[in-house]
Amino acid sequence: MLLNMTVVYGLRAIAVLACLQPGECVNNQHLAERTAVPRPYLSKVMRKLVVAGLVRGQRGRGGGFMLHRAPGEIRLADVLQALDLEIDGGCAFGYAACDPANPCALHPLWARLQASLATWADDNTFAELSAARGRPDRRR
Repeated sequence: MLLNMTVVYGLRAIAVLACLQPGECVNNQHLAERTAVPRPYLSKVMRKLVVAGLVRGQRGRGGGFMLHRAPGEIRLADVLQALDLEIDGGCAFGYAACDPANPCALHPLWARLQASLATWADDNTFAELSAARGRPDRRR
């Protein structure tokens, strides 16, 4: 898998929140159920998303999580950054010095993969998910 589980879980959480009605929030328990993420792990992920300013958390009765900005203002790259994923993950072989002048065997293919991932993350937001409002989450 190209993305680690923390990032996948964060993307799931933001996707669920993007489908909520404006002003609606969901508590940690329901969010964990809707994303199929263990609650303790989800709490850590949500903390990072709150600190990054992508999500707002409200404590107390009737509280929960909601997006801090409109879905169209949150790029996939923002979530990756908030969860400490560097798209330029370095060399596939782990070499310290790997570049076009000093490439590893996988460098040409690896560089294209990283460029594609960067474009995907920069060019896509959660705006199109707002069309899914009201639809139940799909389960396997």
